[in-house]
Amino acid sequence: MTAAMSIRDIFPIDKWDFKTESILADLPPADMALLSVLSPQLYKKGEIIFKEGAYASGIFYIVEGKVKKYKVDTESREHIIYVANTGELIGYHAILAEERYLDSAAALEQSGIAFISKENFLAALRQSSVLNNRLLKTLSHEFSVLANSLTLQSHKSVRERLALQLIVLREKYKVNFQPGMPVEINMGRDDLASLVGTARENVVRVLKEFKEAGILETKGRKIIVQDVARLISIANYK
Repeated sequence: MTAAMSIRDIFPIDKWDFKTESILADLPPADMALLSVLSPQLYKKGEIIFKEGAYASGIFYIVEGKVKKYKVDTESREHIIYVANTGELIGYHAILAEERYLDSAAALEQSGIAFISKENFLAALRQSSVLNNRLLKTLSHEFSVLANSLTLQSHKSVRERLALQLIVLREKYKVNFQPGMPVEINMGRDDLASLVGTARENVVRVLKEFKEAGILETKGRKIIVQDVARLISIANYK
């Protein structure tokens, strides 16, 4: 992968990563006003934003930071479904379905997150055709990504799944990115194992293999991908 080349030139990133930041991006001022977005609240790393089964009082807008969406099984094991990034909305599925929160959400790092009440969100949806169309498009894309993810979990090895998740995470952790810049993925091994769907020791073992092969380097919990093209080859995504 050359310095000027985009990840989309060599890998279909949109098949594996859904983003909702476009829902509110450049929304007409009148439509944005309907949402009455509150001032962001600071959440510390690991702090819970909402829990599965709790009453869905509204949705959350990630002003800055990253959030993990996850479910907990009967043996209290955490399974990360998705990592949401700056600019994204979370919690809206429960509002649309008129149900309680369908999963849990917690800050992966210190994050600023704004609350939008259920009433304001639904009122904005009723009155804003722009917001409605964007949300429908996002929901359709999410379904496609989740279908691909299910196939990934059931048919791919840990090595392939980890390679693919590192490709996706590398995109999420880009900050003021310029071609050729290193990208630090700042995620603990337990969270990474939960995202990949395997035991922590398996993630540690495969990361060591990738490091020895010169594909990545590590600095504490941080992972710096050196050769994304080789990760793409290992991911065997086709």
